[in-house]
Amino acid sequence: MKTVLFQILFICLLGLSSLTAAAQDTLEFAAQNAGDDAPHVVLISGDEEYRTEESMPMLAKILSQKHGFHCTVLFAFGPGDADYIDSNNQQGLRGLAALENADLMIIGTRFRKPDKEGAAYITAFLNAGKPIIGIRTSTHAFNGDGDFGGIRYGEFGRKILGEQWVSHHGRHKKEGCRGVIVDGKAEHPILNSVSDVFAPSDVYGVIHLTDDDEVLMRGAVTETLDPASPAVVGGKNDPMQALAWIHPYVAPNGTDGKSFCTTAGASVDFVSEDLRRMIVNAAYHLTGRDVPEKADVDFVDPFYPSFYGFIREKNYWKDANLKPSDFALGKSPHMPDPKGSPEWNFRPTPKSR
Repeated sequence: MKTVLFQILFICLLGLSSLTAAAQDTLEFAAQNAGDDAPHVVLISGDEEYRTEESMPMLAKILSQKHGFHCTVLFAFGPGDADYIDSNNQQGLRGLAALENADLMIIGTRFRKPDKEGAAYITAFLNAGKPIIGIRTSTHAFNGDGDFGGIRYGEFGRKILGEQWVSHHGRHKKEGCRGVIVDGKAEHPILNSVSDVFAPSDVYGVIHLTDDDEVLMRGAVTETLDPASPAVVGGKNDPMQALAWIHPYVAPNGTDGKSFCTTAGASVDFVSEDLRRMIVNAAYHLTGRDVPEKADVDFVDPFYPSFYGFIREKNYWKDANLKPSDFALGKSPHMPDPKGSPEWNFRPTPKSR
């Protein structure tokens, strides 16, 4: 009898340990001032360049604490069973099972290579026709030999979001981007109280959208990274590239779905209040909720984004030892800019507060 009780206790403890480990892999934000039917948003970080490990928790805090969404943030981790965030590890995504009960996916990954189990959760999400918001490198979110029910990893951007990786249209780290609302689209709910979007990340080339896509905003290439910089003169802005659009997608099983994509989305881009508002508005719109006239998108915790750029130091992420819990409510991590970053003095920093 004692042996049986010991075995049961051991199994329970083992199960509790597994649940705890899984919880440590994700970051959860309960919806404030919302009922049990709060929409569940899964925000997927994991890119080498644009610091979605910083921006996704920030967006999740705004969505959960101000707008009644339950949010789960996923990260890329180091190799094997490493417990630290490693945004350079393309095989490191964990927690995709959270998509099982998600109502909306927000994704900003770059060339990720999920395993078959993880891919199956994404496939099921798509086959349910659920909505997606893609930012920046989501146009090339996945890469490798796998597929989502027949949609190859490398086809995700073009088939699900409407565009794939094409080019940098602006000069990288030299020219910025100002959003210009398309004629006749100013009254679209996603653009409620959105008028001043500026992104110091450059404009991406966008060439594959069709008449089925609804372009809401185009991106004017600016002379510098200064938010007050004028647009460049000449052919680079004629025509201006699409910056934000709605795309109707067809899931692997033939189900119709809808996505919203913007090629803005570097962590420092979200210094722009109206870019944050556009994402929040899209979350409301795609989940069938009435979009506020002017959504509150003030930061919940101070937000200290680091500049975009590749981090090539071999042990950078291991030495940084960042954990999901470092981005929890009440916490505001501050990471150094990557080597070679330009000076950019248009964001809050711990020294200036």
